Amino acid sequence: MRVTPNLLAKGFWGRSADELKRLSNIIVNLEGIKGPSGPYEIHSFHGPESIEDVKVMSDEDIGGSSTSNVDWVPSQPPTATSTPATHLPTGFARFHGSISTQLPKDRPEVKRSGYAGWRLKDRGGTIFGRSIWNIDPYTYLAMRVKSDGRSYLVNVQTESVIPTDLHQHRLFTTKPGEWETILIKWNDFVRTNHGYVVEPQTEILRQKVKSIGVALTDRVPGPFELCIERMWTTNDPTEADSDAIASPHREGELKNKQGQKMTWGNLSK
Repeated sequence: MRVTPNLLAKGFWGRSADELKRLSNIIVNLEGIKGPSGPYEIHSFHGPESIEDVKVMSDEDIGGSSTSNVDWVPSQPPTATSTPATHLPTGFARFHGSISTQLPKDRPEVKRSGYAGWRLKDRGGTIFGRSIWNIDPYTYLAMRVKSDGRSYLVNVQTESVIPTDLHQHRLFTTKPGEWETILIKWNDFVRTNHGYVVEPQTEILRQKVKSIGVALTDRVPGPFELCIERMWTTNDPTEADSDAIASPHREGELKNKQGQKMTWGNLSK
């Protein structure tokens, strides 16, 4: 089984209560006039029920041999090298598995494999309407992660006119094997469709973000592991670890339809 059974997942009224609390805070703090007073949480993995909100994907869905799992891991005791200032998560999600580029023998139409990923499930409705994230007042997506150093992509899906569009960005980690906070500018995400960069480039529909996830598409066979504590959006660049704000001028894995590898900085937004 890929995901722990849900015992505490929020239903319609729970989501409605969360949305009411969020809207009340906006009014009380005058955020519509002064701007947001603090970060806005998207999802945390502090409890075992948190991964019930995750949908896991891989090329197994088309007959491939890659594996993909998301497990919840409880808090870890401090080690001998931990300092009082060390941030240790109270629980986190472990995205792991193995990439295989082996093609399915009984699916001759499949020409490419080697993919694994996960995304947050659609959040469902509330008494205020469909539950989505409005990240318009914020500059950065923030993620607290521990990476194995592989080339992961962050995927953002919105309620766009073209449902298969994704906005993507490389998860540029700097300290593989250690916990770090990464910030990515929302404006630096690149619009793609079915894995290819498309033109014209358009910015994320910031008022209607419906899902965020992570994928591994480097097609390098072998095991992988990425741990995620939480995701939020913020205007404070100091929340990032040193040199952990993603640069738009670094090469990624995205390609255009001519097969040319793209850098984040050579795309018009």
